[in-house]
Amino acid sequence: MIKNDLQYEYSKECALKFEYSIAAVEQDEAWKQREPERWQLDIDVKKSHLMALQEEIAEYEKLINCDKSQPIKIQVENFNKLPDILIKARIAAKMSQKELADILGIEEQRIKECEDKDYQCASFNEILEVSAALGIEFDNAFVKVDFLQIEEGKKSAVKWRKWREERLNIKSKAS
Repeated sequence: MIKNDLQYEYSKECALKFEYSIAAVEQDEAWKQREPERWQLDIDVKKSHLMALQEEIAEYEKLINCDKSQPIKIQVENFNKLPDILIKARIAAKMSQKELADILGIEEQRIKECEDKDYQCASFNEILEVSAALGIEFDNAFVKVDFLQIEEGKKSAVKWRKWREERLNIKSKAS
């Protein structure tokens, strides 16, 4: 995810380099004749990276060019992506990290730290405050609870605890 103008410019440069590299490989007839599978694989890998970059660039351009007179909808695939939404909402609002910090009455450095670490260092209360300051509301949000996944998680936790206890017992016996 592109988080600022510096990353945006760098991503555009990388995309141009991928385009140049793809064109160069496509023109390498000797390699194509000698190793057609590796030649095609190289092109496919570069095109895949280029497409991913182009999608990130397009998303960032959509955010920085959105019409602020209309609400913007940003899809949340899962709760793990909530930090991305906070950053995207700030970008779409054309709000600097300093402006957001001022609204919240905190230091700009704290917002920078939270965004740099994808909000993993933020408390739940801080996330709620940032969400409110950015006008983020869930619209028709549903949460799926997967009970089979919960049971698998329980089994994994039991195995891990058992492995850890055995390891600790071995270490204590060796001491």
